[in-house]
Amino acid sequence: MLRDLIHERTGIFYENGRSYLLVDKVSPLIVSRGLTSLLDYYYVLKYDAQADAEWQRLMDALSVPETFFWRSVDQIDALTDILVPRHFAQPGAKPLTIWSAACSTGEEPLTIAMSLNEKGWFNRAPIEIIGSDASPAAITTARQGEYRERSFRNLPPVLRAKYFSEGANNRWRASPAIHSRIRWANANLTSESEIKSFATADVIFCRNVFIYFSETAIMNTLKSFYKLMPSPAYLFVAAAELSIKLARDFELAEVGGALAYVKR
Repeated sequence: MLRDLIHERTGIFYENGRSYLLVDKVSPLIVSRGLTSLLDYYYVLKYDAQADAEWQRLMDALSVPETFFWRSVDQIDALTDILVPRHFAQPGAKPLTIWSAACSTGEEPLTIAMSLNEKGWFNRAPIEIIGSDASPAAITTARQGEYRERSFRNLPPVLRAKYFSEGANNRWRASPAIHSRIRWANANLTSESEIKSFATADVIFCRNVFIYFSETAIMNTLKSFYKLMPSPAYLFVAAAELSIKLARDFELAEVGGALAYVKR
């Protein structure tokens, strides 16, 4: 019952063989509330007056903060080298909006911002970047813009020196000039009401999140994306998530050596 409730609300699905992972993640929350069973916790999430606050705590517990700068940069190169020039080559082109839809602690949208800045686009065209995540704690970290050494394992040293300054406690702070380019928000991808103002973006990065969703949750989320996205618009997912049967409304296309789903 608890597993299915979490699936319904978040899209995250723990198959029977992985139920122990769910138990490991929720057990500290159960203990902290003085509860004694998974069923008690189910009733808190389902009926308690403070359920909304508890769902936020649960989203923090379920989040997987495995991300780093300059990850799968071929797709970001496709954005900066192909899609952005194509967009602004159109007569009367409107501002371009890019949404990092499951950005965790912010490394992906900051990578996008650094890449756009390296290509000189911020000086030439109006571009908005949005970074969102379902975990309030992850977005709090993203808003702070401070990162530990692990986040830099793939970032070229010259870019680290250019866009980050060393601070206390072995943390590195993103430069205000690049960090301020991003608008941060909390959003649950399975809630159309929460994503409707973001999914109108011209380009959506939603990478390494669908691997935790059920097929039903993936298809429902993709339907919401397709409904809300303009035309044309582009959706980048992780290579392991490319599956035509789950994105039947989109066209799978090659963009500058990377694959993307396209709404024509």
